[in-house]
Amino acid sequence: MDRKIRVAQYGCGKMSVYTMRYVYEKGAEIVAAFDIRKELFGKDISTVMGGEKKGVNIFDASNAENVLKEIKPDICIITTMSLMKDVYEAFKLCAKLGINAISTCEEAFYPMNSIPNMTKELDELAKSTGCTLTGAGYQDVYWGNLIATIAGSTHKITKIKGSSSYNVEDYGIALARAHGAGLSLEGFDKVVASADRITDEERKAVIEKGDYAPSYMWNVNGWLAEKLGLHIKSQTQKTVPQIHDKDLESSTLGMTVPAGYATGMSAVVTTTTEEGVVIESECIGKVYAEDEYDKNVWTIYGEPDTTVTIEKPATVELTCATIVNRIPDVINAESGFVPTSRMPVLSYRNESLEKYVK
Repeated sequence: MDRKIRVAQYGCGKMSVYTMRYVYEKGAEIVAAFDIRKELFGKDISTVMGGEKKGVNIFDASNAENVLKEIKPDICIITTMSLMKDVYEAFKLCAKLGINAISTCEEAFYPMNSIPNMTKELDELAKSTGCTLTGAGYQDVYWGNLIATIAGSTHKITKIKGSSSYNVEDYGIALARAHGAGLSLEGFDKVVASADRITDEERKAVIEKGDYAPSYMWNVNGWLAEKLGLHIKSQTQKTVPQIHDKDLESSTLGMTVPAGYATGMSAVVTTTTEEGVVIESECIGKVYAEDEYDKNVWTIYGEPDTTVTIEKPATVELTCATIVNRIPDVINAESGFVPTSRMPVLSYRNESLEKYVK
């Protein structure tokens, strides 16, 4: 490509502070921005990302179609919610207009195994207009490609076990609520945990209906299985509340989480495969106490055993850098809804992003 990549930013919250800055610093440019908060309408994106004015104002998301039709960006970055049903309209709009899109939506990482009908619809629409839709972020590397690469140095694998923790305060109120943060234990059981006390047949029916609420690892396990050429026999999920023995202040929730209430949740997803390899992954998302921090630990059991531990990763910044570094891969990819398991291993972008577009 012989010009700068033109990027639209859909959602101007916490994550966009980094995605927009990184876009500029990687040689691309923001040409449109959208949000649903009235107090941001008409304001320059520098209000959110900091620095000097960019001459790009934030539009009401309800006007996104008209703006995108006129501006015609190369790709749209969607940083809003964590479930596909919440980003569906943004993805659908991009697909309808033939605009590539990449989202931090965790379910979008591999939605084929949690909401297949919606994914198929978006896939077919994107193919018809010649664009690519995908999901990426922290999990692309630290729960995905990193593990797949280590697996490539292993002679025989019997089990892959992973655990990752993150502070829900860093990602906004929608994510915090999805993790049950602030609920009583009774409320957590009713709102969050009860969804997993179902049979495999019942879960399959819920998934087909499009009403399943997967934990992040549900989609990660599907991504890993595809990347490693494994075929899934069964997959289960169990959610458990996290608690603390002292009150915790949550600026994101705008409340004090009382001692003994849910500060978040742990979700364990266990996947069995036809090849005999078991993938057991856990994500722990909660309001952190003062001495808690992000941690990522994965072990591949077999010949030989290998453990990788990453302490205190800058999860938000790593997520946003991944999104921006993935932009050329999305533009270069085949049309449709394409998970990053079908794209090249993520690379560092030393040159301006357009240099990597074929």
